[in-house]
Amino acid sequence: MGIRKNQASLSPTERSNLVNAILALKRSGRYDLFVRTHIDRANGDSDWSTRIGHRAPSFLPWHRKYLIDFELALQEVDPSVTLPYWDWTTAGSSSTLWANDFMGPNGTAASNWRVNAGPFARSTGAWTLSVRSDSADFLRRSFAPGGMQLPTAADVSSLLGITTYDTSPWNSTSLNSFRNHLEGFRGPGLHNRVHNWVSGTMAGAGSPNDPVFWLHHCNVDRLWSQWQARHPGSTYLPTAGTADVVDIDEPMHPWSTTPRDMLDHSAVYQYQ
Repeated sequence: MGIRKNQASLSPTERSNLVNAILALKRSGRYDLFVRTHIDRANGDSDWSTRIGHRAPSFLPWHRKYLIDFELALQEVDPSVTLPYWDWTTAGSSSTLWANDFMGPNGTAASNWRVNAGPFARSTGAWTLSVRSDSADFLRRSFAPGGMQLPTAADVSSLLGITTYDTSPWNSTSLNSFRNHLEGFRGPGLHNRVHNWVSGTMAGAGSPNDPVFWLHHCNVDRLWSQWQARHPGSTYLPTAGTADVVDIDEPMHPWSTTPRDMLDHSAVYQYQ
């Protein structure tokens, strides 16, 4: 069982091991397969037809499975590696998260917000975006466009107080829905707001091309885990007979894994 830590608490060796494992997956071509999976799923999800990975109840279990598969791939490179989480309520643009020896810095406006330093800059020769959802073959970031702010601790507290996992019509318009508030179409817009705050590559379907994607989604998953512990009587909805979305015992494409399979992660990992 792995322990997923706050990225701010990682030792220099842990940071280096994570970066090196990500780069190894990129060299092998496996990283791009994960990007392709996300692009295909995001492009296939729609508010009023089939929706699995986004705009739907299965947003959280789908990404939990996706994170687990990616973490296992990293561990095939280096068994010591576990995914850390980025607590965006305490770590903004001045965080060591963006150090040149970790996730790398913000992009540069004069070069179309290209990230020009760090291990994931295209100039290193190790991070060309070959599977992507836009025309840029380099990592782009443009922090806080229009003065956008990251979610706050108060936003998280409000989110965790919602008592129902999800509500009809099971899409981006759902009200009083923990899933929809966390995904970001209602309330403070947590998950979506962070993607848009980083901007650039993170703002599109090819967002896993920015390795901070995994740390961001680890935090999303952590908040779901906290909500599960706070509301043990509230579980995944819907349970059966719902068109266009994944019921609790239906498989989540492209896997045979169901949302029920993803409800308890304690045997696989825990959060520090």
